[in-house]
Amino acid sequence: MTDAVSDRSPSATPGASDGPARSPLARRLARVVTEALTPAVLVAGICVAVAWHSGSVGWGIVSAVFASGLPVAYVVRGIRTGRFTDHHVTVREHRPAAIIAAAVSVVVGLAVMVVLEAPRDLVALVVAMLAGLGLTFVATTWWGKVSFHTAVAAGTVTTLVFVFGPWFHLAWPIVGVIAWSRVLLKEHTLAQTVVGVVLGALAAGVVFPLVR
Repeated sequence: MTDAVSDRSPSATPGASDGPARSPLARRLARVVTEALTPAVLVAGICVAVAWHSGSVGWGIVSAVFASGLPVAYVVRGIRTGRFTDHHVTVREHRPAAIIAAAVSVVVGLAVMVVLEAPRDLVALVVAMLAGLGLTFVATTWWGKVSFHTAVAAGTVTTLVFVFGPWFHLAWPIVGVIAWSRVLLKEHTLAQTVVGVVLGALAAGVVFPLVR
């Protein structure tokens, strides 16, 4: 999914003392990580990677537009009209609308891909993304602000393992770094990042192999 649905958690140790782990350098590094590896970037990247592996980069671009580009555009428009406060949609009450808009875009893209016979692995990826959106929507509505950064990162690594092989298990530390950045910046609690990892890995780990 996109950075359009990440969030700031006011309960993430507010008022905690800034020790060495929250030095200006650490905060700058965390900010670089959290912006460079946003859901939008990871979603676009995994779409192109899976499409390349399937021999059709063009379909990767198409899927990236529906799964990443259009949802981001929706949030940007929401910011301009005052509906959203920022590109991370930090207000929890605003998040369901952003998730639903992303899901609608993904469903439309999936329909196009099925009708025009896109590569099977890419179709499976998009279905898994839709499942991930559904899980995070439920969790956000009934539990709390799940980290979309870690959910998408975990789903991305899981998919890479299925498509390219077990060597990509070596990418899991990157998910940990992303979680660290979200907690250090007080965007999420540790629990919210862990739940994100579980939901992202679950959606990709169950749905992707079933559909492909």
